[in-house]
Amino acid sequence: MAALSRLLRGSAASMCPAGRWLSSVVAEPGFRFPATVSQKGAAPTTDPGCRSVQWVFLGCPGVGKGTYASRLSRLLGVPHIATGDLVREELASSGPLSKQLVEIVNQGQLVSDEIIINLLSNRLEDGVAKGESGFILDGFPRTTRQAEILEGVTEIDLVVNLKLREDILLAKCLGRRICSQCGGNFNVASIDIKGENGKPDISMAPLLPPEHCMSKLITRADDTEKVVKERLRVYHDLSQPVEEFYRNRGKLLEFDLPGGIPESWPKLLQALNLDDHDEKKSAAA
Repeated sequence: MAALSRLLRGSAASMCPAGRWLSSVVAEPGFRFPATVSQKGAAPTTDPGCRSVQWVFLGCPGVGKGTYASRLSRLLGVPHIATGDLVREELASSGPLSKQLVEIVNQGQLVSDEIIINLLSNRLEDGVAKGESGFILDGFPRTTRQAEILEGVTEIDLVVNLKLREDILLAKCLGRRICSQCGGNFNVASIDIKGENGKPDISMAPLLPPEHCMSKLITRADDTEKVVKERLRVYHDLSQPVEEFYRNRGKLLEFDLPGGIPESWPKLLQALNLDDHDEKKSAAA
């Protein structure tokens, strides 16, 4: 814990006066960007001693935190750190925490703060040794205690809260598949739900693997209907205080996913007032 504190305080001390992203967003009342965010039109900093963004992604299991966080990490040039991946890596390693984690995950319960902080601390220390700067956290914090611990050691610039209807979340979780050979993540669920009470229709095409992965797809042990519903229940019980924690600090950006990646990605970039230059190049080619 002391190592994590020293590590992140060092990153905060080198924070740039202007970030690599822009500050004009549409958000709920009370939202504000921190002073570290540049004004619209400001040029990115060229100071090599400055760190990049330090963002958090919140959202229910299956909402797509990993998908959008990883895309933004590539766009902004910062590591995407998913605590769920850290847990799965520890499970696969047969390390000292593996047996304890198997029982917790298979019951749909949340991993303890102490275990998560230990795994995260090790990951951040490894990142600093490799020269990483900034991060996008996915899956942490999940409790107000975790949020308080994180606030005590570093400055979080922005918290993006992804939201999606629970029936769609359940379908997405049950459709998740992993290639046992390459480790790629895919989804076989085809979602087409009509909107009710003025809400828009939601359509999400399946994210199918290439042909050579099709016969190697496996389902995560914790992606059963019973376990997924329990994970969603536990998440909802704990998420409200965490959202309020960041809302009170003016750092919470709520984002309702309008559909799958093709519909949601450009709208998320618009909400963050970011441009995906790579996608523009592809479209112009």
